[in-house]
Amino acid sequence: MAASLSDTFFISHGSPMLSVDDAIPARHFLKSFGRTSLTDKPCSILMVSAHWETAQPAVNAIAGPSDTIYDFYNFPKPLYQLKYPAPGATELANKVKKLLEAGGFEHVVEDKNRGLDHGAWVPLMLMYPDADIPVCQLSVQTNMDATHHFNLGRALAPLKKEGVLIVGSGSATHNLRTLIDPSDSVASWATEFDNWLRESLLAGRYEDVNQYLEKAPFAKQAHPRPEHLYPLHVALGAAGVNAKAELIHDSWTSYTLSYASYKFSEST
Repeated sequence: MAASLSDTFFISHGSPMLSVDDAIPARHFLKSFGRTSLTDKPCSILMVSAHWETAQPAVNAIAGPSDTIYDFYNFPKPLYQLKYPAPGATELANKVKKLLEAGGFEHVVEDKNRGLDHGAWVPLMLMYPDADIPVCQLSVQTNMDATHHFNLGRALAPLKKEGVLIVGSGSATHNLRTLIDPSDSVASWATEFDNWLRESLLAGRYEDVNQYLEKAPFAKQAHPRPEHLYPLHVALGAAGVNAKAELIHDSWTSYTLSYASYKFSEST
């Protein structure tokens, strides 16, 4: 059954090659997102991207088309020619700031210059290629823990009632030093972490997910740094009380890169 705007999502965006390489299975999943995963068109989108790290929560409040940020290196030239000029979402940015402040996050930065990094525009150009939906980005804080990000999401849950699509964009596993391309197999440690994450989410063991560093097998190997997992915690928190998780895509590339993606629905 297709989701509604009362649901939140975590998307594993993996490699920037997702934007051009049809051999990556997750590319086809994202291209069908608006037909199969979420048939309701959002009025605006809040993207929580692994590629924007700040000491305090920050939102970008852009008036006019968003700049496309090419925050990756040594990739084929066509990637640097792609554009995703989605309208900025200043009204949404203001709401995010107010909700976070009301939720106890005292210092929320409003950035009026920053465009969309590839953690936002790469999946969005596949999900919504017309670039006609206003987009606001929220940063992650790698100096804080997973529970901090879960609580960020919890504070933002009211946005769903206003037609806002909340998406965390990261990767279920993310250790760039272990990638092997091409590869037809998956490292056992990466599989173990990915399986643990899936089983914990589907069983509703969200406190374990918040404590993944202590609870999960190979946590530091799967995520030497936490920035690609924290968007999941925000999306999970934003789903609301008694959220139910569903795996909506599962594929691998490059030996250790999981594209597992999830939908979170608030139970009634």
